Amino acid sequence: MPVFQNARFHLSAHHLRDLPPASGIEVAFAGRSNAGKSSALNTLANHNRLAFVSKQPGRTQLINFFTLGDDKHLVDLPGYGYAKVPEAMRMHWQNVLSRYLSERQSLAGLVLVMDSRHPLTPLDRQMLDWFCPSGKPVHVLLTKSDKLSRSESTILLGKVRKELHTGWGEKITVQLFSSLKKLGVDEAEKVLGEWFFGNDPDTQGEPATSE
Repeated sequence: MPVFQNARFHLSAHHLRDLPPASGIEVAFAGRSNAGKSSALNTLANHNRLAFVSKQPGRTQLINFFTLGDDKHLVDLPGYGYAKVPEAMRMHWQNVLSRYLSERQSLAGLVLVMDSRHPLTPLDRQMLDWFCPSGKPVHVLLTKSDKLSRSESTILLGKVRKELHTGWGEKITVQLFSSLKKLGVDEAEKVLGEWFFGNDPDTQGEPATSE
């Protein structure tokens, strides 16, 4: 999908007051530190350095907006669960993230990135609790799936899908993903394309069927 390859940095925000006007369409990426969130963004945009990738968890501590043009944005939320930050900073981001996810009117959907080897951590569940009452869709990327065997991947996908639907409803879709092996890229692009463009075949191709 060429539109994602045109993504470019727009701005960073530390406070909600620093956000751009809530117009157009935003899709946010969230995930525990070191789950592969920035790598997933870079892979989808086909850009090695669109989102900052660090070997030190917790380095992404700003809300970063990337424009796709036509008032559409990908939003990289701060990685959560980082252990080496002051308590005041932890509380700041907890407040910012909860309010952004529950109140942002232009937010069309949430991509929740989880390490396939450690899915549905307590912090992942907290993010779902904040966002799902909005009634907007969630798509889960189970990253680093190349580290699992095919049978392990199949079992994991079914287990996580069942738990998501039981706990947070049918609007959540889930897939396997690997930035290293470029696995699941087409599936993710279809889902995000539908969120941004609906079912317009001239813009995004076939509607998403990920489940």
